[in-house]
Amino acid sequence: MPLETWTRWPSVEALAQERRSRPRQLLNGFSRTVLVTVIVWGTYATGRFTGWSAVLMAGRLLIIGGLFYLLTRTSRLHRIGPALVAVGALLASAALAHHGGAMLLANAVWCGVAVIGLLRLPLAAALPTCAAALASYAVGSGDGFVAMMATVVGMVLLGYLLRLDGEARSSAQRLVEQELAARAAEAESAALAERARIAREIHDVLAHSLSAQLVHLEAARLMLDRGAEREQIRERVVAARRMAQDGLVETRQALSALRGEFTPVGEFLVELAGAQGAVLTVHGTPRPLVAEAGLAVRRTAQEALTNVRKHASGGACTLRLSYLAHEVELEIRNAASAPGEVSPELASSGSGYGLLGMRERAELLGGSLLAGPDDGGWRVLLRVPA
Repeated sequence: MPLETWTRWPSVEALAQERRSRPRQLLNGFSRTVLVTVIVWGTYATGRFTGWSAVLMAGRLLIIGGLFYLLTRTSRLHRIGPALVAVGALLASAALAHHGGAMLLANAVWCGVAVIGLLRLPLAAALPTCAAALASYAVGSGDGFVAMMATVVGMVLLGYLLRLDGEARSSAQRLVEQELAARAAEAESAALAERARIAREIHDVLAHSLSAQLVHLEAARLMLDRGAEREQIRERVVAARRMAQDGLVETRQALSALRGEFTPVGEFLVELAGAQGAVLTVHGTPRPLVAEAGLAVRRTAQEALTNVRKHASGGACTLRLSYLAHEVELEIRNAASAPGEVSPELASSGSGYGLLGMRERAELLGGSLLAGPDDGGWRVLLRVPA
């Protein structure tokens, strides 16, 4: 048997009264009260203690009660020295009580020390304590051999079973605490994930809408600086206004996606491609997509086309949506714009986190996103499970 088994204390959870159920605490308190009452009544009922001897016995009873409290207290604090001192004092008090004729008190103390020792002390100290207490009982009780052996075996079994029960309750308590901690960590992780998800939705909606508005407003400012026609400037302002309205629509759609509703991806891409002058092709059999997959396709298309307007507004752009067996794939290709067609102010607008956000969204869904140069232009390829 490992040394740790002999020197390990019973856990604090097994000995702490406040960790027990309320009915169990009431039952323990009632049992102790009845036991103390029987011992006190049985001690004085013999008629041996009257006058000053009765007063001395009352003091001895108080001392024994204090020693039992000291034993339980020091064992709960895992202080072996004071606990063994209390054990020795209790065995001596029982011997004195036996010598003074208080047989019931002496027997109760010996049995109590044996049971409490097995319950609350490390095995290396519990076994000698139990052996000494029960040996003293066997010698001094005066009971017959059968009754004495029955009591000894009963006390050993009682102490051992109480120890096992305490350890079982301790293990159950630790498992409950670990489960609660795991649930709390899981809830916190879910809350953080939901916050990140909402943050991505807010970023995607606002970044797309505001970037599109900024493109048109910046173009209107450049037209004003160059003295362009009023009607041309008005078209840019109207386009910015339309983008603001689209942003409100996208906000509502994002809220619907956060509620877990399905997203009509095909219709949205048709409208988006038409508004941006891009060519859309669809491969495979269209089917409804779950909210997260559909939202990833929508946001990737929006972000990619926003980047096309900012960095390659004069080049051709194509979108390809493919419904695969277990995935959906979106490819956006654009040709390079002619020199001088893109304003440096427009190209530098935006947060710079659009591509990172698209890749993060795809990876969270178990998919992937590739983006890079392609024949002088740019290519974005999204693939997510659906």
